[in-house]
Amino acid sequence: MSTQTEFTALPGGICAPRGFAAAGVHCGIRRNQQKPDLALIKAEVRCAGAACYTTNKVYGAPITVDREHLADGYARAILVNSGNANTCAPGGLELARQTCRLAGEALGIPAEDVLPASTGVIGQPMTIEPFAAGIPAAAAALAATPAGSRAAATAIMTTDTHPKEYAVEFLLGGKPCRIGAIAKGSGMIHPNMATMLLFLTTDAAADPAVLQAALSRVVPATFNQISVDGDTSTNDTVMLLASGLAGAAPLAEGTDDYETFVAALTCVAEHMCRELAGDGEGATKLLECRVTGAPDLQTARAVAKSVIHSTLFKAAMFGADANWGRVLCAIGYTPGDFDVSRTSVRLQSDAGEVFVCENAALHPYSEEEAARVLAEREIRILVDLGDGEAAAKAWGCDLTYEYVKINGDYRT
Repeated sequence: MSTQTEFTALPGGICAPRGFAAAGVHCGIRRNQQKPDLALIKAEVRCAGAACYTTNKVYGAPITVDREHLADGYARAILVNSGNANTCAPGGLELARQTCRLAGEALGIPAEDVLPASTGVIGQPMTIEPFAAGIPAAAAALAATPAGSRAAATAIMTTDTHPKEYAVEFLLGGKPCRIGAIAKGSGMIHPNMATMLLFLTTDAAADPAVLQAALSRVVPATFNQISVDGDTSTNDTVMLLASGLAGAAPLAEGTDDYETFVAALTCVAEHMCRELAGDGEGATKLLECRVTGAPDLQTARAVAKSVIHSTLFKAAMFGADANWGRVLCAIGYTPGDFDVSRTSVRLQSDAGEVFVCENAALHPYSEEEAARVLAEREIRILVDLGDGEAAAKAWGCDLTYEYVKINGDYRT
């Protein structure tokens, strides 16, 4: 099969694909009136939908409602609040359903076509009053513009330092199609399904089952390969809505167009992974581990994630310390049956590359050169297991004093 591998980045985030508008407002969940805390995304038409959710046994009430509302594979709006997660809260399930009813009334659509999501502190009481005021305001502010996407991306932030959004354009059957995304995520990031809160829109056409297959294929190689702190959130959700308004033929698995769509979705997902990992709480560096030479894909992914999840290695990267032994240690405790004796490790950045480990032993290098390489904002850890052909990536960040400070007074 021949598929497109180059994609054109463009502004607009979730509003870049045809048929989507978004807004972000302050509704009163947060005390700080300067911080928006309610986001709304609406499609012009009923969309095919797909989603993945946290595997944490404790999960937010909105996830229960999302599963109910997406049971038929279709939706038309997404409603997200920040500042207080509707998780382990008294009456949370009814609250989530009430917010959908309010959104449905404001948008003139069935409540069942609204998908709720929530982020913030868990276990705190929530009331419907902020939503009753904020939902109509958000509906009135909806805009199919880059500003609309940016407002929504800003409204879902918690400890994020900046809004996260991205969009690309590509061809399906000769017709220009787009995928857009917004996300939030800075701490409590170690997904096993998706990542924090991330919303995708596309104007490609697909049946729900095909859309879900594409999303489920992309998630394990991207969102599941992030780790900031090893904590899997109770609210992790990724949603994908397809309007079909680009005019391309519906996607079918096994075709060139389907593979192009998956590649474009992967491109957007990898960009968002870097955004999320690089904005980890207190982070000063983005870490990307690239594993090659693994005996199988499962091992490649597991090794990459072990390295960027290692607390000791993350601390070493904060100090620009080329302590490659911590990389070998993380590889060694990775589950699986594989040979580590031929492992090599290189540390790379825009400042250069140092070869620090060969055949699981020291490769002589200059500490001064290593310190210069590791002083950069983005660090790549290149691991070659020398034991096969499989490859994978994972993304994380360094561990800093600021991370402890942020989480030491997260509620107060």
